[in-house]
Amino acid sequence: MRIITFLFLLISMNSFAQSYAEQIAKHREIYKEDFIKDERSPLKKNDLQNLHFYDADSTYKISADVEILKNEKVFKMPTFNGSSSDYYKYAHVNFVLNGKKIQMTLYKSVSLSTNPVYKDHLFLPFTDETNNKETYGGGRYIDLNVKEIADNHIEIDFNKAYNPYCAYSDGYRCPVPPEENDLQLAVKAGEKLYTGEKKHQK
Repeated sequence: MRIITFLFLLISMNSFAQSYAEQIAKHREIYKEDFIKDERSPLKKNDLQNLHFYDADSTYKISADVEILKNEKVFKMPTFNGSSSDYYKYAHVNFVLNGKKIQMTLYKSVSLSTNPVYKDHLFLPFTDETNNKETYGGGRYIDLNVKEIADNHIEIDFNKAYNPYCAYSDGYRCPVPPEENDLQLAVKAGEKLYTGEKKHQK
């Protein structure tokens, strides 16, 4: 009986791993398709072969404690082209990843908050120890939503971390991840370095 239970658990774990990998694969297909649909996109269909990702790894899908911040002032988040964008700190998230206790900050864009489509959008930019080695040197982003917060928790999936447009081309106003979101560990999940030629806009 014990062997049967063990085999059932093993099969369940394998099917979960497979279905999770399938979910991430589907997410990435949609992500690639969006480049083709977006008129502002720096990539064309032929460029998509130069996008690379870590294998899906559910250990990088975590539940974080959320502490909503009050009365935060708007600040200028620098962008890679030397300009800045207005943001404010929305919440702190606390979780354990690879055995390390981590706190990160979620931000809201002032301009996006006025758009009904994006009014609940939360921005999680970060840097980590894979930058300039396996991933883009300027860090990566994760998109979240206020409505995903339940009972002071939110799911953060680093497998969905993606590169800013600045990883593929200059001429974009990509926010620079604030220092408070610099992780002192290697996040081997999400999008890797782009291997195509970086475009230069005229």
